[in-house]
Amino acid sequence: MAVKILIVTGDAAESLEVLYPYQRLQEEGYEVHIAAPSRKKLRFVVHDFEEGFDTYTEKPGYTWPADIAFSEVVPEEYAAVVVPGGRAPEYLRNDPEVCRILAAFAGADKPVAQICHGPLITAASGSLGGRRVTAYPALEPDMRAAGAEFQDSEAVVDGTLVSARAWPDHPAWMREFLTVLRAKAPLA
Repeated sequence: MAVKILIVTGDAAESLEVLYPYQRLQEEGYEVHIAAPSRKKLRFVVHDFEEGFDTYTEKPGYTWPADIAFSEVVPEEYAAVVVPGGRAPEYLRNDPEVCRILAAFAGADKPVAQICHGPLITAASGSLGGRRVTAYPALEPDMRAAGAEFQDSEAVVDGTLVSARAWPDHPAWMREFLTVLRAKAPLA
């Protein structure tokens, strides 16, 4: 039986932060499902930095179908969850179904990989209190308000919680997440 990993996301998620872990985890041999508010074609974005801008810019990215709606997710069927960033977490954190999902993973001490703005969802689920995390640097006040200790590092591991700042940190983030995942949910 395949070991399944869940990615929770929505429209305006950062393309690289969804598709890199999606493909990397499949490459390892995991079965990966993308969950969203509903089963539909999701529209991702590309965030980048341009000279003269005080913050990142946003451009249209890839589209990708959601495999399952949040309301259909049974967390017990999945070994781990990935929470990408982009703008999607800003509205997804208000969805009680995605908060239910994240709280279930945290409560069961299952591996959680979060990146960029993704920790906004984990914070909304009440799962960051007393944890060490990183996130997109502008979220440091949000992480502290959620009761977390913020660390500005390319990858922070706190037990089964692995976080990163943004897509340039992918190599360190996935390396650390796979170390946790192989220990907690090894492939047969």
